[in-house]
Amino acid sequence: MLDDIDRGLIHALHLDARAPFGRLGAVLGVSTQTVARRYQRLRAEAGLRVVGMPDPDRAGLKQWIVRLTAQPATARTLARSLARRPETSWVKLTSGGTEIVTIVHTPVDEPSAMLLHDIPRTASVTAVSAHFLLHTYLGGPTAWRGRVTALSEEQQRSLRPPAPVVADVPLTPADRALVDALRHDGRLSNADLAAATGLSAATAARRLADLRARGAIFFDIEVRAALYGVTTQAFLWMAVAPADLDAVATTLATHDELAVVAATTGPTNLIAHALCPGPAALHRYLTHRLGALPAIHTLHTAPVLETLKAIGPLRT
Repeated sequence: MLDDIDRGLIHALHLDARAPFGRLGAVLGVSTQTVARRYQRLRAEAGLRVVGMPDPDRAGLKQWIVRLTAQPATARTLARSLARRPETSWVKLTSGGTEIVTIVHTPVDEPSAMLLHDIPRTASVTAVSAHFLLHTYLGGPTAWRGRVTALSEEQQRSLRPPAPVVADVPLTPADRALVDALRHDGRLSNADLAAATGLSAATAARRLADLRARGAIFFDIEVRAALYGVTTQAFLWMAVAPADLDAVATTLATHDELAVVAATTGPTNLIAHALCPGPAALHRYLTHRLGALPAIHTLHTAPVLETLKAIGPLRT
């Protein structure tokens, strides 16, 4: 189980993922050695990982939420295959083990018809649908609230970096090499970034600082949700009238039970990812909080059985 130092460290990393251990220790009131030791233990035992991700617009990427229905005997094998692909993230097995949900990142200049061209053609796949992600209300740079309640407001202010000044500058090949290295480990040292990209350490540090200053890269944290008491996860596929979509999504983004809220194309135009301490809590959320929003015309709930891949590449 996580103690106060563990929770504080994870919260701190959400605020500044690359803060030195000494600075993190000063905010948490513990030694640098304690922070380093806790960080390594969380990596080994709690699945903790810092992942650097490009802003999709500046990286020239489109994001698709893909749903595949397959025979139960082969669904997990197919999900593993999808998880190994570099363009996928958040590969989850849902709906009793017969459905796979994943996010696929494709270049903006790639024809949409190519999106699923190399998914294994097998009789076990009975349905495929792809939904273009139009707007994210919660998720990405915005962390699930269940993981960011450990630090006081004063502690948060001392760690929170300045807000980026968004600039529409495309990524260079060197920038892309930096981002690719940080996707595997967002806390790589400048020397390791230099070795991975062929840049000097000073150039790597300068380019990374520029990427962060203009909002071209953000950092997310992977850690097992069960350590926060989450035993029940579900995707919520909702249909909302276009005139009500923004208001409903903005309201849902304030709900502590949700980690993701996004508008998509398709017959269900709003998706959310719920994290709850048990089935009863999910039921209360669906009936009391979502039930109080009449603008939600239909709701399909798909329980998550297993996460085969989170935001970063598969660990080797």
